[in-house]
Amino acid sequence: MRSFRAAVVDDESQAAKLVARALEKLGFEVESFGLGHRFLARMAEAPFQLVFIDLKLPDMNGIDILETVKTNFENVEAVIITGHGSIPSAVEATAKGAANYIVKPFRLQELKTVAREALEKLELREENRRLKDALDEAPPFKDFLGASKVMLDVFAMIRKVAGVNCNVLLQADTGTGKERAAKVIHDLSPRKDKTFVSFNCGGFTEELISSELFGHEKGAFTGATATKIGLLESANGGTVFLDEIGEMPLNMQVKLLHVIQERRILRVGGTQHVDLDIRIIAATNKDLQEAMAAGEFREDLFYRLNVVRIYLPALAERKEDIPLLANHFLGTFNARFGKSVQSISPQVMEILTQYNYPGNVRELENIIQRAVALADGDTIGMRELPPDLLNLSFSNLGALGLLPLEEVERRHIQHVMEAAGNNKGVACSILGIPRTTLWRRLKKYGLDSDDD
Repeated sequence: MRSFRAAVVDDESQAAKLVARALEKLGFEVESFGLGHRFLARMAEAPFQLVFIDLKLPDMNGIDILETVKTNFENVEAVIITGHGSIPSAVEATAKGAANYIVKPFRLQELKTVAREALEKLELREENRRLKDALDEAPPFKDFLGASKVMLDVFAMIRKVAGVNCNVLLQADTGTGKERAAKVIHDLSPRKDKTFVSFNCGGFTEELISSELFGHEKGAFTGATATKIGLLESANGGTVFLDEIGEMPLNMQVKLLHVIQERRILRVGGTQHVDLDIRIIAATNKDLQEAMAAGEFREDLFYRLNVVRIYLPALAERKEDIPLLANHFLGTFNARFGKSVQSISPQVMEILTQYNYPGNVRELENIIQRAVALADGDTIGMRELPPDLLNLSFSNLGALGLLPLEEVERRHIQHVMEAAGNNKGVACSILGIPRTTLWRRLKKYGLDSDDD
């Protein structure tokens, strides 16, 4: 992981040293400055990724420094350092781009928390950048992507089997990219210049499957007004992908077995066989061995198809690939919708990586498609996520620093009361609320104190 640079801009040496030590323990390269103009000069020479800026400096106002940094440098996390009496100015600074603020005298744990949150944002941003760079380079298998160990093993198996003229069975849940995997095998095989056809065996009658796969002669049945070439024949010399093979009716399984054994087909209503040279890649989300035991799938067909079996993992089994896939889909839908969304916010990426995806990669793709379509700015934020995803993720929001509004209010009032030494008059002045309102809030949140 990249080592980030941090600057502490504070003319109080003890405070600056405390912040610098906390940042160094997190792995930052730290430089300290007592004057704002010296910091800005150094920032121009060698930009920092994180800056702690005191609001009151001998030569400059901290807000002015913040605005200069935010205007002239991209992707900089800024934290404001303030005294008790300047909390309203610190809050104003957050509206102008500061990520957070801390109040002197620091509580060490609070300082560590703020620094760690800034580091996590920088690391997520860096990971997004790294993934985008990786996508700009030639990915290994077009739209079939992954960098996790389990996917690298899948890619290795695909490379091995692609050049061998044998049938392949893909064992995978719906939405994991079965057809993309099949297309990759075809594209890497000697058949790559021939036809690749795909057919889903689920949800169709035996008659329709037979007509689609084998074709029919003119007059073979009512409505057959012309000869039709079936998918198997149209893919002669190439590859046929049969998805949901476990749903194929038993009578059709017999016909498919004959095709594999005899390497020829007979159109429905036809009298002359057509020689056939095809490779079959089948896929299923069923346990075919259980289906065989139940008499729902032919054992002889299973062994004809299961020459090499490749297991495609569910997205929940390779969550480390989610940022890579999300950024890939971001680029895809930018191009499709004519958008220029640049990134996915750290908070959104955190939720995306925690979700379990019952719909697998296809569900992630749909989430990013929706987000890009709705995005108004250059970053996908929380409001672009589907409501159901936010609801499902709600139990995890506390760990992400995303809290209900009441909890934010409770913590802020507690923080202000501590900074004001539990003096309600001072706290009311900082919060900008009447004393009676503060009293009700303290009672509501169990923060009441007899100190005045």
